[in-house]
Amino acid sequence: MITVIGSDGSELSPGARAKVDQAALVTGPERVIRRVRPDPGVPRVVAGDVLRALDEHLEGSAGGPAVVLADGDPGFFGPVRELRAHGLAPEVLPAASLVSRAFAHAGLAWEDALVVGTPELRRAANVCRAHHKVAVLAAPGVGPAELARELAPTTPRALIVFEDLGGPDERIIHSRMGEATTRPWKNPGIVLVVDPRHRRPGEVWLAGARPGPGEWAAESHGSPGIGAEARAFVLARLGPRLGDLVWDIGAGHGEVSVDCAGFGAAVFAVERDAGRCEVIKRRVLAHGVKVALTRGQAPAALEPLPDPDGVYVAGGGPEVVAACAKRGPAALVCALREAERAPAVLAVLREYGYRAEGVRIHAERLAERPDGTLAAAPADPVLILHGTRR
Repeated sequence: MITVIGSDGSELSPGARAKVDQAALVTGPERVIRRVRPDPGVPRVVAGDVLRALDEHLEGSAGGPAVVLADGDPGFFGPVRELRAHGLAPEVLPAASLVSRAFAHAGLAWEDALVVGTPELRRAANVCRAHHKVAVLAAPGVGPAELARELAPTTPRALIVFEDLGGPDERIIHSRMGEATTRPWKNPGIVLVVDPRHRRPGEVWLAGARPGPGEWAAESHGSPGIGAEARAFVLARLGPRLGDLVWDIGAGHGEVSVDCAGFGAAVFAVERDAGRCEVIKRRVLAHGVKVALTRGQAPAALEPLPDPDGVYVAGGGPEVVAACAKRGPAALVCALREAERAPAVLAVLREYGYRAEGVRIHAERLAERPDGTLAAAPADPVLILHGTRR
């Protein structure tokens, strides 16, 4: 019999205490074992390979009940998933999750927050760029100092750091990003990353990530960019998603930027024209998404930006495409009006190890005549070149 017990710093329930006292094996993080205080004579496995310890215990002649201890709710970024994937069906006695306790201590509602648990700093930071309220489960290399360094200076955020949450040295620290990079941190468990400038949403009916956009690649009359049909193909090749970072170079009026952000990606829009930058700002506000705007000329404007997962280049030449390819995105998409420029761009993509292809998109809009018949109004063709890493 295996019982998984969550501990949030409060006294265990009588049932959970009895399970610990009757256990023939106790395993879990050292800080939780110290907090729970099992009988000194009971064999313990502190951290280490929990699954191996359980297998050896269950195969032994003595056997007996085993207890796996966890922080907070063990079904929320805890050991329950790993145990069930291993073919074990434990009894679970949860406690309040550390994330819910963190938001409660901070005095913040959290049904509109995202929770991130990953050893990949850049993915965690990209979620913080794209969303206004994120709880990051700290891990080696993914703590308050690393997050602050990764986000600054392009993504200003407020940090609320919880040290030893549920333990004897529990502390809650509100930190500016500059301070977070230099101060010593003692056992940070949860980092809340919050955009203090975010406008409060209206109705909140879904916890966690917001649903995808109700409409994307919509027609944008008067825009200098490509048409809706070609833009839909661009988005399909970029595949923007939560945790990704996308560059939109020559962003125009920001249609691609807004669509990518609507799918959950972090986005940097690069545009040199001041008037178009103002349009992008208004479009971003109107759609309620997060887009970091850089006014400047590529490729020079790209140097300070974090490495992307996907890049869209609107009409850029081979030198811009090469500058993007050097940064190693998984997908690189370029739109051209002049077919004569395509061979040079394809050559650059292949030089940097991309599987490169091209598609000409020529859409015809249907219009109804006064007599009720339909007429096709052709639009200018667009050549879409796209490359993916081999």
